Amino acid sequence: MFTVAALYHFTRFTDPDGLRPAIVELCGREGIRGTLLVAKEGINGTVAGSRKGIDALLSHLRALPGCLEMEHKESTASEMPFNRMKVRLKREIVTMGQPDVDPLAGTGHYVRPEDWNELIQSEDVAVIDTRNDYEVAIGTFEGAIDPKTKSFGEFPAWWEANKERFHNKRVAMFCTGGIRCEKSTNYLLGQGVEDVYHLQGGILKYLEDVPETESTWDGECFVFDGRVSVGHGLKEGDLKLCYACRRPLQPEDLRLNEYELGVSCHQCVNETSEDDKTRFRERQKQIKLAGKRGEKHIG
Repeated sequence: MFTVAALYHFTRFTDPDGLRPAIVELCGREGIRGTLLVAKEGINGTVAGSRKGIDALLSHLRALPGCLEMEHKESTASEMPFNRMKVRLKREIVTMGQPDVDPLAGTGHYVRPEDWNELIQSEDVAVIDTRNDYEVAIGTFEGAIDPKTKSFGEFPAWWEANKERFHNKRVAMFCTGGIRCEKSTNYLLGQGVEDVYHLQGGILKYLEDVPETESTWDGECFVFDGRVSVGHGLKEGDLKLCYACRRPLQPEDLRLNEYELGVSCHQCVNETSEDDKTRFRERQKQIKLAGKRGEKHIG
């Protein structure tokens, strides 16, 4: 079994690019794969490896400036869920496109997973799912509002167009691991919303800590790795991934005429040209040939 660690931490890095070489070297030495994003505002990512390797990486990251209190969430995978290791320099560790948003200046009230059900079932609370539409489609909390955004950067415009719906309401927000809510709750505070809350540790922490018999979660939680989704207890889900558009697929979606492995699914079949599909078929051919050689194709 591989240990999967999801982490983020907001801090001030004066030279984020200078942090990359040591992280890359450590991950290569320990056989860790995944993605880490570093920016002036902090670090974010998900990685997988051996217990020893993940512990070494977490120790290194917590020694970085301002990262001593960095928290992370763990789960397991039966197979390595990533093809390679990427450490990327970014403008933001989660892209919202709002330069005035600063989680270090203040966020909404943190709500522990064991207290979440009581909050969101209150009549004066509006619950907003801040994730992308394809994530919401496979699972969300009962009664949660879906903004139907295709990217997190669309959230501010959605709020501006819908804010009157939440007059005299307390607003509770949630996302996969908590990072988007650090920014979205700070954004709402800047927009004059006084009572803002968010699920501490995100959906992953809720599914880990709250017994399924007491849960108000319906469905599975999309994760950005080869497992595709997890359920209660962070057990690997049943979903597959369309390798053309990277959207999740239910088992029955694989039987639809629009589905072609690595080429298209019912969600993206009309989004790509025939030239695109020809390229995708060639890629899939190379993946199959690599498999016959006992190799793993990383394209």
